[in-house]
Amino acid sequence: MITELNVEHLGLLIGLERQVQSGTSDSQMLEALGSQDTCVLGWWQDDQLQGYAIVVRLPFEAELQAIGIVPERRRSGAGLALMEAVFARAQGWSSERLLLEVRVGNVNAIRLYQRNGFSEDGRRKGYYPAQRCPTSQGAAGREDALLMSRMV
Repeated sequence: MITELNVEHLGLLIGLERQVQSGTSDSQMLEALGSQDTCVLGWWQDDQLQGYAIVVRLPFEAELQAIGIVPERRRSGAGLALMEAVFARAQGWSSERLLLEVRVGNVNAIRLYQRNGFSEDGRRKGYYPAQRCPTSQGAAGREDALLMSRMV
């Protein structure tokens, strides 16, 4: 089940982020939950928050700022369900396109986005700080961001 989250869910959302490690800070979560131009969607299973997506309304577009699913629930269809809910929200806002950026090394996320009709628009060289993993790519040990979008 997918629902829209609010400030009362902040503790659950922060706990979930600690597991999924999407890189979203506690303050970013709080800001997202309190903004009228941002929607935080939660994916629930067995009455437990197992995934989330943050989507922001822009003047003519929407941006997927974060998506995360607990590791043991990945490849269960949760990502696809959250993406469908994100598209529905963007359509409700009359957005023309949905934008996102992702680490070039996040192959599973890129596959999810490609399956949902996203295509590559460009790259930001060295955008993300290096992760603890030695396989990071990009300038000065940093990792590139892949810019993607699709029509809504």
